[in-house]
Amino acid sequence: MDVSVRLLQESELQEADRIFRLAFGTFIKLADPMQFCGDAGYFHHRWKTDPSAAFAAEVDGQLVGSIIAVNWGSFGYFGPLSVHPDFWGQGVAKQLVGAACDRFKAWNNQQTGLFTFPNSPLHHGLYQKFGFWPHYLTMVMGKTVNSHQAVSNEAQFSQLTPSQQQECLQACRELTDSLYLGLDVSGEIQIVSSLNLGDTLLLWDESGLAGFAVCHWGAGTEAGSDTCYVKFGAVRPGRQAGDRFEQLLNLCEAVTATQGLSRLVAGVNSGRQAAYQQMFNQGFRTEVTGVTMLQPHDGGYNRPDIFALDDWR
Repeated sequence: MDVSVRLLQESELQEADRIFRLAFGTFIKLADPMQFCGDAGYFHHRWKTDPSAAFAAEVDGQLVGSIIAVNWGSFGYFGPLSVHPDFWGQGVAKQLVGAACDRFKAWNNQQTGLFTFPNSPLHHGLYQKFGFWPHYLTMVMGKTVNSHQAVSNEAQFSQLTPSQQQECLQACRELTDSLYLGLDVSGEIQIVSSLNLGDTLLLWDESGLAGFAVCHWGAGTEAGSDTCYVKFGAVRPGRQAGDRFEQLLNLCEAVTATQGLSRLVAGVNSGRQAAYQQMFNQGFRTEVTGVTMLQPHDGGYNRPDIFALDDWR
C-alpha cells in the first residue's frame, strides 16, 4: 500500500475529525463510534495554532489518518493520532508518528511525550519504536461545581489591556520556566484568547503571578458542553505551592459557575503526587486514566513538588 504523509489542509479538518471519532469510538467499542468525545473539538484550534505541525496520511487520494504535534517550548507532545479502522495494521500510524517526531527535532524540544491507553500493548509497542517509554499514569478528573465565588477582572486574561496581556504572557513564561526549563504554554493562552475558546485565569499575590489556568469551555472546544476544562494550569513552586494550588482550583470552580457550567475537568499526572492528592481531597474523581510515555525517560515536570494540571490527549 502506497501511503503518503503531508501537511493536513484546513479543508480536511472536518474529515480528520470524523476519522478521529470513528477510530477511537471503534477501538473502545462504543455502540455508535461517532459519539466519541461528544461535541468537544480538537482539530480547528490546534491546526490554527501551527498548520505546519498537522500531518495527514493519504492513500490513493483518500485521507486515512492524521496527527498534530504541539510545541510547548522545551517540551512537545502529539495528539490526537488517528487512523481510519479500514487501514489499521498497515503502517499508517508509524509514518504519522515519524512525521511528528521530525517536527519535534526541528523545534529542538528537550523532552517529548504522549498520552495513550494504559492497557494497550499495541499502542505501547508502536511508540516504543520511537523511543517513548511508559511513565506515570495521568488521571483526567472531574467534579460537579456549585461555587458562589466572584471572579475579578484582574483574574481574567480577557479583561486585561493589550499591554497588560503582553506582560502577563511573560510572567506565565517565567512561571512555567521555573517548573521545567524552557517550558512555554503561551501559545495555548493566545489561541484561547484569539478564538474565544474560554479564558486564562490568573492568580496574583504580593510577589506577582502566583498561578494561572488556561481554560476551555463549551461545545467545539476541548471541554464540550456544560464543562470547563483546564488545558494547562500551574502555580509557582515553593513552600506555599499547595496553598496556591488550592486557590487556583477554587478560581477554576468559580469561573465554571460564573459561565453557567456545572462540570470542571482537569488532568493531573500521578508523578505530581501532592497535586493529585489535593484534587482528590477537593472532590475531584477520576473519569479517564491514561499513561504518559516520554522520550527521554525522565520525570520532566512530573515531579512530586510540582503543582500543575494538564493531559496530553
